[in-house]
Amino acid sequence: MGRDKEGVWRLLDANANRLREGLRVIEDTARFVLNRPGAAKAFRALRHEFDGLIRGHYHPLVSHRDVEQDPGRTNLSKSYRDGVPELVVANIKRCEEALRVFEEYGRVLSPRAVSTAQKLRFRVYQWEKRLLPRR
Repeated sequence: MGRDKEGVWRLLDANANRLREGLRVIEDTARFVLNRPGAAKAFRALRHEFDGLIRGHYHPLVSHRDVEQDPGRTNLSKSYRDGVPELVVANIKRCEEALRVFEEYGRVLSPRAVSTAQKLRFRVYQWEKRLLPRR
């Protein structure tokens, strides 16, 4: 991996933040807005399981963070015209995508982490179906 290492750490840090933030939004929405305590508990458990996966790498992740020079950083605000369901979908997709990044880069960096990331991703897929109202 060599000189790509710094970029990989930055990529993982961005996706770890994306995932934790998305899980927290869904957890709190399930708890306070949807009144779905089981879903809130499940998303909290997902967040804690992910934390267990990366906890030992906290310092390298943060030390490679470069918010000021991030070319993808924007200040665009998004509105959710369809309300809470659209907000939930956006955050679920954010979580699924971030977990997929961890799964793929795990194949390069830590093959033992691949199955954990994959299991977490599939649990989010299951909750996506259970959490959203049927139309």
